[in-house]
Amino acid sequence: MAERAALITGGSSGIGLAIAKALGEDGYGVTISARRPDKLEGAREELEAAGVDVQAVPAQMTDEDEIHALFEAHKERFGRLDVLVNNAGVGIGSPMAEIQTKHLDMQLGVNLRAVVIGTRQGLPMLREAGAEHGKALIVNTASVAGKSGQPWLSVYSATKAAVVGFSQSTQKEIQNDGIQVTALCPGFVDTPMTDFVKQSVEAEAMIRPEDIAESVRFLLRTSSACLVPEIVFLRPGEELSAAV
Repeated sequence: MAERAALITGGSSGIGLAIAKALGEDGYGVTISARRPDKLEGAREELEAAGVDVQAVPAQMTDEDEIHALFEAHKERFGRLDVLVNNAGVGIGSPMAEIQTKHLDMQLGVNLRAVVIGTRQGLPMLREAGAEHGKALIVNTASVAGKSGQPWLSVYSATKAAVVGFSQSTQKEIQNDGIQVTALCPGFVDTPMTDFVKQSVEAEAMIRPEDIAESVRFLLRTSSACLVPEIVFLRPGEELSAAV
């Protein structure tokens, strides 16, 4: 069994898969989760072929029972949790006057509610890891849209701003438990989620998923005396207010 273990939501592609690869390469046992079993299985096979000790657990982030089952499956397989990456997210653009309630609820459910529930479920194992080695880690994927609200992405921006605030609150509650919390706030990353904008921003000009993964490696390599509350990722020459 791996000496350290991580659980990553939204782990079938993009940022989540890149983080899973990086942590697996560094010897972590990894649980990845996503809503589509077929795509998730492909990611598991890719990671396993690279020598990663990995399990894949499909879960809908809007279903609390499935989130509970995800953490139970992780505990049963690895027995510990050193890194929790709340990465699953969804963005649905719309003019304010045309926001559909089902899209509002979906974004609130996946982007915020699932982060809260996942953090709650992971804390007992994270506290055990923190007591053991003083450097358990929670990474919450937010967005630059949570730092500077964007038109036509009002709900998405609001949920990601809430993720930043929740990360700060969590850190203050668990600061004596050997756990650190970091919110990641990237601009456009070259993932399937940004396909909608690639006619105006070329994929080659976007941040790479591996860039985000390397930031998680950095966070784990700093000392327990070094807290990084958030990291903002921008493309060269880009201002924060115009990042998305």
